[in-house]
Amino acid sequence: MRLTVIGTGYLGATHAACMAELGHEVLGVDVDPEKIAALRAGRVPFYEPGLGELLVKHTESGRLRFTTSYEEAAAFGQVHFSCVGTPQRKGSDAADLTYVDTVIESLAPHLRGPALVVGKSTVPVGTADRLAARLAELAPAASAVELAWNPEFLREGFAVQDTLSPDRLVLGIRSAAAEARLREVYAPVIAAGTPVVTSDFPTAELVKTAANAFLATKISFINAMAELCETAGADVSVLAEAIGHDARIGNRFLRAGVGFGGGCLPKDIRAFAARAEELGTGRSLAFLREVDAINMRRRDRVVELARQLCGGSVHGHRVTVLGAAFKPDSDDIRDSPALNVAARLQLDGADVTVYDPKAMDSARKSYPLLGYALSAEEAVTRADVVLHLTEWREFAELDPHRLASLASHARIVDGRGTLDASRWAAAGWHVRVLGRPPAGVR
Repeated sequence: MRLTVIGTGYLGATHAACMAELGHEVLGVDVDPEKIAALRAGRVPFYEPGLGELLVKHTESGRLRFTTSYEEAAAFGQVHFSCVGTPQRKGSDAADLTYVDTVIESLAPHLRGPALVVGKSTVPVGTADRLAARLAELAPAASAVELAWNPEFLREGFAVQDTLSPDRLVLGIRSAAAEARLREVYAPVIAAGTPVVTSDFPTAELVKTAANAFLATKISFINAMAELCETAGADVSVLAEAIGHDARIGNRFLRAGVGFGGGCLPKDIRAFAARAEELGTGRSLAFLREVDAINMRRRDRVVELARQLCGGSVHGHRVTVLGAAFKPDSDDIRDSPALNVAARLQLDGADVTVYDPKAMDSARKSYPLLGYALSAEEAVTRADVVLHLTEWREFAELDPHRLASLASHARIVDGRGTLDASRWAAAGWHVRVLGRPPAGVR
């Protein structure tokens, strides 16, 4: 089929390359000429494992092209995927739908024949109904143009896998024709056994926001338990293991730490709660405010532990932050707990040095006043305290004996709970892990 993918950011670039991999002819659309030029040259403007190879493969084959022209896109595509962002609105918790609206306003006037427009962005419930009405109003082909909603469930670091082998497909549709067209788009994925859930527009919109709200709640729950464990002298890692054996609970997303960040969970739960208030059912999602608050308190706790390990103040002390991306296998620093903590400690007078395997360029642009190192060893050299805040495998494989010989003081806060605390303690480190008793020597 001939597909267009409008918006070539994280979601759009991944979806475009993966649709080409499924055998479709794909035209990516973006208003940023520099981004389009980079994609045409086979360069992905962000880090995502496996995506660069797919981009090169299908730009070279001719199956994947890019343009800045909505008119060209309308003439080319049978199905148009809208993959633009929905950031948090300035001065509000609500979602900013400017980019979503712009897609409809820019594409619809050029749709002169049958077409299916498919929204993939995370939007407040009720958005699809409004966009469908606007699409019918603006498109010359009128009733021959239809809207569907097909939310994305990508995990950064696994986006290619999640697109080509998703754990489910949700199709928000209003007609059998729209469903048939989407099943044709995803035919190889469906044939591989992926479950398909069909629904109305509101349900499809709510599936993504509900999923993110549940995951955020589970993460904040175990972090709330970590707060209690620290006060009571208990070990949250053992607690999590024990309750995770209950099949009704499961052990995923039960690792206590510095909390979640990124471009999805924080802004999505805030927008979800804000939309519930707009609909007059704010009490139903009032708990998400506390979920958000617990998450932010974990950053406070890391800052507090850094101060404690430095004798009550970090002023004049060298602090090493291992990690800048909000999660491993990504260079995404949006709402990164690691950089938030680093910036706060710098404001407290600390000499902060950051190292991350992939996110250094992004971090330097957004936090130019922080110090940066070319390796973990360089970052740890002469450190008074080390903060492990992004769980890259590289950090778990570091030699604590070697690092102890480089640091001024062997003191570390494991903000992700993924280091072998006993191994680091045996190497002479004083180890603090969120939700666990202290380990090692002072």
